[in-house]
Amino acid sequence: MSATPLPASPSHGPAPLRLGIVGLGTVGIGVVKIIQNHADLLAVRAGRPLQITAICARDRTRNRDADISGYAWVDSPAELALRDDVDVLVELVGGTEGAAREAIELALDHGKDVVTANKALLAVHGQALAERAERHGRTIRYEAAVAGGIPIIKAISESLAGNRISRVMGVMNGTCNYILTRMQSAGLPYETVFEEARQLGYLEADPTLDVGGIDASHKLAILASLAFGTRVAFDAVEIEGIERISIDDINRAADMGYRIKLLGVAQITARGLEQRMSPCLVPSDSPLGQLEGGTNMVVVEGDSVGQIVLRGAGAGEGPTASAVMSDVIELARGVRMPVFGQPAAGLAAPQPARTAIPAAYYLRLTLADKPGALAKIATLLGDAGISIDRMRQYGHTVGGSAPVLIVTHKTTPEAIHHAMELLPRTGVVEGDPIELRIEEV
Repeated sequence: MSATPLPASPSHGPAPLRLGIVGLGTVGIGVVKIIQNHADLLAVRAGRPLQITAICARDRTRNRDADISGYAWVDSPAELALRDDVDVLVELVGGTEGAAREAIELALDHGKDVVTANKALLAVHGQALAERAERHGRTIRYEAAVAGGIPIIKAISESLAGNRISRVMGVMNGTCNYILTRMQSAGLPYETVFEEARQLGYLEADPTLDVGGIDASHKLAILASLAFGTRVAFDAVEIEGIERISIDDINRAADMGYRIKLLGVAQITARGLEQRMSPCLVPSDSPLGQLEGGTNMVVVEGDSVGQIVLRGAGAGEGPTASAVMSDVIELARGVRMPVFGQPAAGLAAPQPARTAIPAAYYLRLTLADKPGALAKIATLLGDAGISIDRMRQYGHTVGGSAPVLIVTHKTTPEAIHHAMELLPRTGVVEGDPIELRIEEV
């Protein structure tokens, strides 16, 4: 971390930090409002005034909920990044390529710091951008890129810097958490709640970014880099979304004392860096199990601090703009840190590892109404080295099949995957069996 002396004028005090904002959507306008509404407070906290000098967005004529007439309008992000009256580029348009990446690279090359909420860009190009920033003596701040208003980037890179972190996990996509909790509270099927979320504007233009686990995996990859001192390795994240979770799974998990969450987990083991994003069961009475609606939660475990839990709004105008402003104020104070907590050249290339840590599993099967069906399943699981902790059989369906729920004792992912491949071959399993890991939290 370094501190740069503040420029000053004998008669007028420190010079303002001049911002150029690319993107005037929900978050961009949120930033404008904070700066306009809290100018005096921000100046006191930052040690100097904060001043928006130029802005850029796709549509100049769009009606926005803020007065932007006093700022210079620039037609392209690249042009804004090159302006002499911009000290910090605030990039809020998103995307892994194109205008966002070009503007950030130009800003760094021309001696400007960057504040961004672009988790996808950092997950895919983070190492190259970090090296570029540090080569020019600049930095990229991105508190808003992960978990909205939760200060998790600062927590890991600064507040927990004295810890060897063993595990990071959490619910990092509010849309998925909304869908799963809404299914349970209203007793609605996935398809109905998915469409409801679409109508409410909760889903990305490409919904698979949310429900497919990709958005949350971008965030997990960034946190893993910070926590474990490795290069960002998004392409090594094991990703499974929530599309196959049914209302039956939601209800039957609840019967057993669990709730289903799209859970990201990253940890270093002797085998390498494990990163997975998948639906898991967590105890209903755990902090993660009690998480409702669009709220996010991140759990960090360190050797000195133990387990800490950070919870808050994972998206939205106010929370995300608040996170952007925390980075702007740090830069105004003259504080610069390496992008991923330590010099980019020293970040280790991770050895990707598939999850091998044993866990209990939830299995949902639909069995044909045949003599000995349950015995066949129990035998197959036993032969795979999997013992049954609990089993419940629900009422027969119209066709005569019987839904069966099994909770196993701890076993390896390898054993479960092998058993899931063999189950359809027994002749008594109808449809596709479902398996979900039960995560200890």
